[in-house]
Order: sequence, then C-alpha cells, then structure tokens
Amino acid sequence: MAGTRKQNKAGRRILAAGAGLATLGALVAAMPAGAAQDTAAGQGGTNGKGWGRMVDVQLLSFNDLHGNLEPPAGSSGQVSRVKADGTTEKIDAGGAEYLATHLRQARQGKRFSITAAAGDLVGASPLLSGLFHDEPTIDALNGMDLDVTSVGNHEFDEGAVELARMQRGGCHPTAGCFTADKKFGGADFPYLAANVTEEKTGKPLLDPTFVWEKEGVKIGFIGVTLEGTPNIVTAEGVKGLKFGNEVETINKYAKILERQGVKSIVALIHEGGLPASANYNYDCDSPAAGGGISGPITEIAKHVDPQVDALVTGHTHNAYVCTIPDPAGKPRLVTSAASFGRLYTDTTLTYDRATGDIVRTAVDSANHAVTRDVPKAQDMTRLIGKWQELAAPIANRPQGWIAADINGRGSTAYEKPLGDMIADAQLEGLAPADKGGAQVALMNPGGIRSDLVYKASGAEGDGVVTYGESFTVQPFTNMMNVVDLSGANLIQALKQQVSGSNLNEIKILQVSKGLTYTLDLTKSGADRVVTDSIKLNGAAIDPSKTYRVAMNEFLAGGGDGFPALAAGTNKLVGASDLDVFNAYLAANSSASAPLAVPAADRITVVR
Repeated sequence: MAGTRKQNKAGRRILAAGAGLATLGALVAAMPAGAAQDTAAGQGGTNGKGWGRMVDVQLLSFNDLHGNLEPPAGSSGQVSRVKADGTTEKIDAGGAEYLATHLRQARQGKRFSITAAAGDLVGASPLLSGLFHDEPTIDALNGMDLDVTSVGNHEFDEGAVELARMQRGGCHPTAGCFTADKKFGGADFPYLAANVTEEKTGKPLLDPTFVWEKEGVKIGFIGVTLEGTPNIVTAEGVKGLKFGNEVETINKYAKILERQGVKSIVALIHEGGLPASANYNYDCDSPAAGGGISGPITEIAKHVDPQVDALVTGHTHNAYVCTIPDPAGKPRLVTSAASFGRLYTDTTLTYDRATGDIVRTAVDSANHAVTRDVPKAQDMTRLIGKWQELAAPIANRPQGWIAADINGRGSTAYEKPLGDMIADAQLEGLAPADKGGAQVALMNPGGIRSDLVYKASGAEGDGVVTYGESFTVQPFTNMMNVVDLSGANLIQALKQQVSGSNLNEIKILQVSKGLTYTLDLTKSGADRVVTDSIKLNGAAIDPSKTYRVAMNEFLAGGGDGFPALAAGTNKLVGASDLDVFNAYLAANSSASAPLAVPAADRITVVR
C-alpha cells in the first residue's frame, strides 16, 4: 500500500494510497488551488519559505449535497442560527453558484487548504442532476476543487458499476452521452470506501485512503460509509458488496497510514449524529464536551483510534461542531454541515512540521451558512444554465396544483402531510383490480426528498407543481409493488418502526387513508405501536387475514429495517412511484380546485 505519484486530469501532482485500483482503475485527486500567500504565522524559526515549525492547514468540508445545484426551495433551502441577542433566525442558503463562491472566498490567503466531503454528494438528486445521472454534480464539484470524499449510501443507488463511472467518466450505458460537445470525464477527486469490499475477492471496491501533500505537509484521509448501507439501499445497488464495521476499518487504515509515515489523519464518515439543537451555531459542547449530540456517531467517535485527529461526518443531514473525547479521553473534533450545500465547515488544523502530526489542542472549527448574498460563481452559472436548457422540456411540464406548501422533508412530525399525499397516490394508483388490488399503501419517510412549495420556482405560476418539482420529491423512480401480507405481518411491520434496527432511530411509515393507529411514546420498543389500535377503515386488523399492500420496491425488499414487509407474496409490479404520484396530481387537482394540505391525522401520537 505504498503511496504512488500520479497526475490528475488538471496535471496537478498528488499522493494517493490504496488497494482498490484494480477494481476501478487509477483513482485520481486534485491538489488544492490555494493562494500563494501564507497567512499562518511560523513558530520556532523559519525555513526560508516564510513559515516555520507550526503551520495552519485549512480543512473545508461539507456533506450530503444530493445533487442540489440550484438553490433548494422551501424549508430545504434554509438553515437556522442563534443570534447574539438569543433569538433564532432562518437564513436562505444553498446553491452551487453560492457554495463555490463561499469556498473560494474562504480559501483566499491560505497556503495550505484542503476541501473534503463525507458522502451522498450524488443520488436522490433533483431533476437537474438526477435526470442526467448526476453528471452535472460531478462537473460542479470538479469546478469547486473538491480534493477527496468518502462514499455515502446514495452513491450506491445505481450500483457499483455506475459509481465506477462517476469516478472514471464515460457515457451512461443506456442513456448514452448527454452532450455532443463533451464526453463526461468523471471525478477529478477520489471517492474513498475503505469499508466496502467485493464479496468474491475481499478486495476494497475503491481506494481506502488518500494522502494530501504539499510542501512537506501530509494529511491522510480514510473514507467509510455506514455499515448499515445494505439496509437503506436497494438490493441491486449493493449486489456483490460487503460493508464492514466503521470503527474497525478506520482503526485498521489509521495504522497503515502511520506505517507509511502519515501521522495527521482525518476520517470521512458517512454516518452522523442527532444534535440537541437545529441551530447550526449552537454550543455542542454544553454542558460538557460532546454533551449536545447523540446518535451513532457518538459511539463511533468514542472508539476510533486516537491516531485519527478529526472526524468529518454526514448522513443525518444535521449540523454540529463537537469535541467528543477519543478512547484516550482527549478531545477530538467531530463535524457535520447539514445537507444540500446549505453549510460548509471551516476547520483550522495546526500542523507540527517536526512531528508531522496535528496539535489537537489548537484545532478550531465552525459551520458557516452558504448565504445567497454573495456574487454567483459564473462558471457554476454557466454549468447550471447548460443543463437547465437540456432539462427544460421535461422539467417545466405542469403536473398539478396545490393550495399551499405541503411539507415532506421539511416536516418534523412523524406523520408528514406530503407523506399522506404520496401514500394516498400509491393507494389510488394501485387499488384497481388490474393494477394490483391494493387495500393499503405504505411509504418510507426517507424516500420523501423535499417539500411541495406553493411559490413558483420559475414561470409556471404559484401553486403549480411541475415535473421537476415532483421529481425532486420522488427522485428514485422505484417501481411500485403490490403484495399479499398477512395481518400479522402488517402489524409486525408497524411495530418494526420502533423496534429492531429502528429501536433507537424511529422510522415512521407514511400510511394511506383508512389505516389508523396509536403511537404511544410513553412505552418502549415494539409496544409503542398499540396493537389493538391498528385499524383499516375502522375495522381492527385481523392477524389471520390477507391484505393487499402497495409499497415501493425498496420497502418490499425489507429496506429501512422492515423485514416483515419482505414476507409479501403474489407480487405485482406496477408503475414507478413518480408516475403514480404525477397521475394522482393530474387526476385530483386543477387550477380552480388545487389540492389542500392533508390533515396528517392518521397516527395518534401519545407523549
């Protein structure tokens, strides 16, 4: 695993280390385009180059972009912060034109600057990127001088072969090339996946590590995605792959990097935490270090080897900058920059040239909003405009009308108004006997990627839902399934929302009209779903009776921790979830009679 010298597409020299080259070909990475002037004050004398023993290395990071090149709409395009007077304000944020400008401004005057990400940069993307299999997003990230990223679970949405194409370039195997003037060149930065291996060979799918080097300063990166990726991606997307434990993998490669002489190490982890506050600038270390965060990342951070100096995380779409003690009890930085390009994290790592290590007591970090009050990056404007022109004939088609904002991703409630609407659309589309005979429909909340916003996004007019907007809500194009499920299986599935793999991270399915029950949060585990409250059209669910249940293919395969749903038989495959949703909009709304906001009153929550 010795480092090798290569040239990337821009001709810049890099140092890469890894074992996955045979699988995907030579992976490449860009050195940062930092300014020539160094503002870090040297300590302990100089070496004739204007800096001494201690130098400041800037680490800019973000996560979960999900192809949001245009400014996200509604609540998906806002972040909140606490002002000096203690009040909270919401800020419109995000958009590649603004993210690029903020990153470039942050790099100004920094001799040593690295830009890294923690996965889910593509996948579940709005139409502008998703329609073109995320080529526009990779091109944009190249333009932003991203140096390295870990994979996330959504990088596997279209499988390992498509991920390889994101890295290496080339035309899509079925859609072909989207533009005649330029063949897709792939990523100028390496995707890291240290804990993803091929089942047959045991070899890493991608490079596990990357070493950034400039003027003798070396920073090593280890990239992993969450071990539970197979539970939240379609089976086809992870076919032939094995996902290892995050902590064990990071600790393994930290020792390998150290043997290579790399002592400053950052882990890029596509797994995250649950902060105590939704404000991106809240004090995560109150009342004590790491006291303001919970969730999977806290246990990971407590067990990752002290050799690792910082953890850049993602997946939960939350914002935090915390210092969670490492196994030796020393404070260590753990960050996340929310999602959709609305925030970036600016971290200063003080690098000791004598030891080659980070002086952790001197680490400083903060999240910053990608505000829209800065000049747009003109190269991003041109890139977006090119793809908008190609997408416009499809994106601007009206699909239906709404009377007000209908929140999905932006709703904090267990039962989301848009979730009810999507479930109702699936029930209506698959209830006819020749379409499956569905009696009930279930929708996974994580599959709702945005809100339906009343305010016009373009020239379509307020209240009009365009194809582009409905695609942004349902971008996966999962095929709908209708299966036979026993009442016992249906009851068990509802209880799996709050038990099993969902015990600590509740996932409440969105249910179609007619299905009602009580969620009692004063109880624990599966008992939180009150069995005798589960009814369909007012009648108790009969455990011995068979019900026809509609759901997308992801849920039908037991995804998101619902193995009871995989017990379905007599499967009928219907139209895609997006087609069903658009058909519902067209059939149930008009300019004079727009759809109202669903009441979201099917699940009674007791607290």
